[in-house]
Amino acid sequence: MKLAITGKGGVGKSTLAAALSLLLAQRGRKVLAVDADPDANLAASLGIPADVRAKIVPIARQVALVEERTGAKAGVFGQMFRMNPEVADIADAYAWRHHGVALLVLGAVTRGGGGCACPENVLLKSLVSDVVLHRDEALVMDMEAGIEHLGRGTTRGVDTMIIVVEPGQRSIDTARHVKALGMEIGLHRFRVIANKITGPADEAFVRAAFPAEELLGLLPYAEQLHSADREGCSVLEGMSPDLLQKFTEILDKLEKG
Repeated sequence: MKLAITGKGGVGKSTLAAALSLLLAQRGRKVLAVDADPDANLAASLGIPADVRAKIVPIARQVALVEERTGAKAGVFGQMFRMNPEVADIADAYAWRHHGVALLVLGAVTRGGGGCACPENVLLKSLVSDVVLHRDEALVMDMEAGIEHLGRGTTRGVDTMIIVVEPGQRSIDTARHVKALGMEIGLHRFRVIANKITGPADEAFVRAAFPAEELLGLLPYAEQLHSADREGCSVLEGMSPDLLQKFTEILDKLEKG
């Protein structure tokens, strides 16, 4: 199973990515969770303690690694560098393991834009291609509001792109934009999960925006998740049995295809 999770900022992508990763690990699956969102929150959602999170250096900021693999100076533009750097060992060497989940934090290129032809970006895209196409564990990617880290050659390895939305027009518009971008590079399987549903009006708003076959699940607004975040717990530790059941049902549907 290879999942890419995206959506507008703040809709709950990291919550969903962490919950699915932890549930997969509980089912005995080998799980690689990739935080590909520049506003990296997946480590906290997995329940990795703050003192440990402070030690995590994103791949984009691993200067020695970038320079070794690309043959060019990190942060310097207008150079010659390897376009196909060796990346097969990076996930095993640089992932942080917690509750049965291996977490790989990509980070962001801080100069020249995320799509720049620079050593850091080439390394990140090569790494994403490797974990999607060539590794056999379950993969859960927490992405930014788009498809920046995916390319045409990578899409054939992604089973499903999950777009998380909340009951608001800007979130719906972002979802439609992401879907259009994904289709342009060859993605075909999209599913929508609506989060922060507060009542029938929210549910009706979301259902009117997407085909029924695309809507994978609806999750209620849950103060308990905010409490778990404040206490430094994983998202699963903060869930009531009823909410946990909703996430479990989503994973069941994904595993059934």
